[in-house]
Amino acid sequence: MDTKPSSAATTAAALRPMVFAALFAALTAVGAYVAIPIGPVPIVLQNFFVMLAGLLLGCRWGLAAVGIYLLAGAVGLPVFAGGTGGLARFAGPTGGFLLGYLPVVFVIGKMVEGRPPRPWRDAAALILGSLLLYLCGVSWLKIVTGMSLPKAIAAGMLPFLPGDALKIAAAVLAARSIRPLLT
Repeated sequence: MDTKPSSAATTAAALRPMVFAALFAALTAVGAYVAIPIGPVPIVLQNFFVMLAGLLLGCRWGLAAVGIYLLAGAVGLPVFAGGTGGLARFAGPTGGFLLGYLPVVFVIGKMVEGRPPRPWRDAAALILGSLLLYLCGVSWLKIVTGMSLPKAIAAGMLPFLPGDALKIAAAVLAARSIRPLLT
């Protein structure tokens, strides 16, 4: 009896992470439409999907998902907060947050991939990822707007802390439920 996997099974296994990366790119775009404008940086759901992509897809395929999302927005598709797109968004007040998604998903993915899933590890990875996102986003916000650092922190970080804590808790729970389905 031949135990070698069929070429169809091999192809399906190779396509699986690509499909998940495309799915997370689409979910991130949908998350951008859940936006509450509160100043130069809106409250959005897209970072929840970026974090979840890191947890579930790891650094390589998480980067692919975020890269697809950012590329879609860069070419003008309306996938950013408020249904916007285009290269100009990267130069605006939220550009640091958008570009920050790349190192964030990489760090989250690196912290969890190849290790047994543990809620505390997921939470630690997400907290570190959130801090990295704030570092990228607030720094860029300060540069682009000319705000002082305390004002940039007040506009680009402080209002988001409670919601991001909820997103982290939800992502840990979602990852725990979704991981068995991805294998």
